[in-house]
Amino acid sequence: MRIVVHGQQAFGKAVLEKLLERGEDVVAVCCAPTKEGKPEDPLVEFAREKGLPVHQPASWKTPEALELMQSFNADVCMMAYVLLFVPQAVRDAPRFGTFQYHPSLCPWHRGPSGINWPIAMGRRQTGLTIFWPDDGLDEGPIFMQKSCDIGPDETLGDVYFKKLFPMGVEAMIECLDLVKDGVILKHTQDLAAGSYESWFNKKVAQLDFSKPAAEVYNWIRAGNPQPGSWTTLNGTQLSIFDAAVTEGSGKPGEVVAITEEGIAIAAGDGKAVLAKRVRPGKDAKATGREWAESAGVKVGDVCVRVEE
Repeated sequence: MRIVVHGQQAFGKAVLEKLLERGEDVVAVCCAPTKEGKPEDPLVEFAREKGLPVHQPASWKTPEALELMQSFNADVCMMAYVLLFVPQAVRDAPRFGTFQYHPSLCPWHRGPSGINWPIAMGRRQTGLTIFWPDDGLDEGPIFMQKSCDIGPDETLGDVYFKKLFPMGVEAMIECLDLVKDGVILKHTQDLAAGSYESWFNKKVAQLDFSKPAAEVYNWIRAGNPQPGSWTTLNGTQLSIFDAAVTEGSGKPGEVVAITEEGIAIAAGDGKAVLAKRVRPGKDAKATGREWAESAGVKVGDVCVRVEE
């Protein structure tokens, strides 16, 4: 079966690696264009190392892009982490069409930050969806889904790298095998029963200590390691990574204790969040206590929200 791999980053590379290990016929690799001054994408580097043709059109909306996909004479296209919009004519060019990976249980948490939002919202379960993309945002019919638990202390990094990443690679291969066997499953999504969220970006990741400590803690987990959930303390933008809910009362955002374990910051429910590992500005990460001592932070100092 002639396969096009369209993807990027470590996930796209891992899917390609698995396909080549199995001896699959990968006829082309497509990836987003390399940005000036940025390193080459891992998928591009690996594909070229293996002697595979690599294509990086700036847009898939052009007649030339359609001709490119048609020229592959592919049986199927596997989308392994794609952010560029790909129109229907291009998706339908392979004989069996195109299927795509999304790291949430669609129709829930469609959008570009499908891993962050379930954690931020305190959900106990998430998963992945392999679907047949249409012109909507993660709205196409579902091919396969797999679920996993979100542990009470698991971060974005834990959920993705330990669960959704390896599960996703295997699911992509399972779906390829189904296509080979002539099993094409398409279950329509009930969009009204799900949700769409935009980027969990730096602006969104700002912490609100007026909320209960558990909610603040979830927000921190959802931003660890990227984009880094943050607050402003004594004029410094402070990203908080490792944290915990602890005892300690005060007005929301107030530093109520500095211990060997970190900086305890009061939340809105009479409890506190313990900032164990932090990053001030763009400096290196440090323990909460180390930074507090170096920056002269003291009990009674207050975190403030920066209003846009």
